[in-house]
Amino acid sequence: MSKGKTKWLLSGPFLVWSVAFIVIPLFIIVYYGLTTADGAFTLSNVLQMGTPENIKALVYALVLSVISTVICLVMAYPLAMILSNMNFNANGFIVMIFIIPMWMNFLLRTLAWQTLLEKSGVINMLLGALHLPKLNIINTPYAILLGMVYNFLPFMLLPIYNSLIKIDQNVVNAARDLGANGFHTFWRIIFPLSLPGVISGITMVFVPALTTFVISDLLGGAKILLIGNVIEQKFKQGNNWNVGSGLSLVLMVFILISMAVMHKYDKEGEGVAF
Repeated sequence: MSKGKTKWLLSGPFLVWSVAFIVIPLFIIVYYGLTTADGAFTLSNVLQMGTPENIKALVYALVLSVISTVICLVMAYPLAMILSNMNFNANGFIVMIFIIPMWMNFLLRTLAWQTLLEKSGVINMLLGALHLPKLNIINTPYAILLGMVYNFLPFMLLPIYNSLIKIDQNVVNAARDLGANGFHTFWRIIFPLSLPGVISGITMVFVPALTTFVISDLLGGAKILLIGNVIEQKFKQGNNWNVGSGLSLVLMVFILISMAVMHKYDKEGEGVAF
C-alpha cells in the first residue's frame, strides 16, 4: 500500500468525525440562518442582531468577555511563570490541581458557585457566623464574571505555561550576562517568546466567555441576558431556529476573528499543545 493511501486511511476517522460533527452542523446553521420558515432566502435573520435588545446583549457579552479575559491573563501569567521555574514534581502536582476541576461537568461547577454565592449560601453563612458583612453578588454581573474566571482560568494558564517551559534558558541567561535587569529580561525576552501561549489563552477564554449562557443563567438569575442567552431562547423557548441561527452566524464572525488572530501569532500551534 502506498504512503498516500496509508495517510488517507489513518485520517479517515478524523475526516468522518469532522464532517459529522463540524461540517454538517455548520451547514445546518448557515441554511436556517439565511432562510425563512418557508425555505426562501433572506437576510432578515442576520439583521435581527441590529435590534436594541440584541445589541445590548451583544455589547454586554463583549464587555464581560473582555474583562474576564483580562482578569484571567493577569492571574494566569504570574502563576505560569512560578510553575515554570519550579521543579518538575512540584509544578506537575500544582498544574494537576488546576486540571482536576475541568474533569467535573461544567454545569455542576457553576451550580456549586450558585450554592456558595446565594444569599443563604455557604459563604454568607460563614460570614454571618464571623459577624462580617454578607456578600450580595448573586444575580449580578460580578457573579457572572466570577463564574467566567473560575471556569476559564485553566484555559489561560495551560497555554502560557506550555510556552514558558519551552523557552531556552540559555537565551534568558545570555540576556542577564549582557547586563539586562529582571524587567528588561522579561519584557524583551520572556514575554515575546511566550506570546503564542498568551494569544492562544486569550482566544480560548474569550470565545467561550462570549458564547456562554449557562453561567449567566445560573449566576445572573436569568436577569442579565447575554447574546448566548438570547440565542438559546430563540432555539429552546421560541422554537425559532431561523433567527437563532442568524444570530449565531453574526457571533461566528467574532469567533473567526479571534481564530485568525491566534493563527497569525501562533502558526506552529505551540500555545495550544498541552
